[in-house]
Amino acid sequence: MVDEWNGGRLQVHGRDGEGRLGTAELGTGLGERATLVQFSSAFCAPCRATRRTLEEVASMVAGVAYVEIDAEARLALVRELNILRTPTVLVLDADGRIVRRASGQPRKADVIAALGRAV
Repeated sequence: MVDEWNGGRLQVHGRDGEGRLGTAELGTGLGERATLVQFSSAFCAPCRATRRTLEEVASMVAGVAYVEIDAEARLALVRELNILRTPTVLVLDADGRIVRRASGQPRKADVIAALGRAV
């Protein structure tokens, strides 16, 4: 499946319910309704823009948390989840199940729409 985010093409990987993440993997608790997880790297310009977008959406939608993970520091998790590029964004439901996964820089409207599958 391919989504259009920010006018560019970005690959959406996996399928609904593909995996589950919790406090041990994230280093923090899950959001009450959903969690936005971003895998980033230090010199990734789209990662900075994605961070701003996800932080804004998390502040707008009650019960949604935002977590950023340094891909270079968490290589075992990156490999386990088959993260191939940064930024990669995972949308988790309240139980930590991955309900949406995409790589590339998202638009705010697309993030909000993706949250609809988690809440």
